[in-house]
Amino acid sequence: MYIEYHDKEWGRPVHDDKVLFEFLVLESFQAGLSWLTVLKKRENFRKAFADFDAKKIAKFDKRKYESLMQDAGIIRNRLKIEAAINNAGRFLEIQKEFGSFDKYVWSFTQGKTIVNKPKDRAEYHAKTEISDAMSKDMGKRGFKFRGSTICYAFMQAVGIVDDHTKDCFRCK
Repeated sequence: MYIEYHDKEWGRPVHDDKVLFEFLVLESFQAGLSWLTVLKKRENFRKAFADFDAKKIAKFDKRKYESLMQDAGIIRNRLKIEAAINNAGRFLEIQKEFGSFDKYVWSFTQGKTIVNKPKDRAEYHAKTEISDAMSKDMGKRGFKFRGSTICYAFMQAVGIVDDHTKDCFRCK
């Protein structure tokens, strides 16, 4: 599952707002856990979070929140669930302001993928000045669970940053 994710998704540039929102939510749930844990629950997250439809999620009420807290198919963390619901509203606000979430997140790199070509995984960053800036701006906009490390992992996942190692077939 992890290899398939790497080979088919990780680091490929994403410009679809729905997919960008999905990764933003999933990366926030991953905080403190392994990505494999999230991948194994990904389909359950899609079901629980209305296929990552931000308009629907932004309307989740206390009853829906409580049902999510009882859903063993997802990561049941009170703060992360609250953040996902909150962040759906913030996501919609950014879409209105920028025309798309895509334009917003890619603006941090002027629309270009940063290609690092590390020699090995030991050279990976956990965060950078750009992820710091994204995290800070998202915080000002009211996003929760959007620290610099989460932002950097998000940037890697959606291809804003390409951190495939030099020996990887996916390295450009």
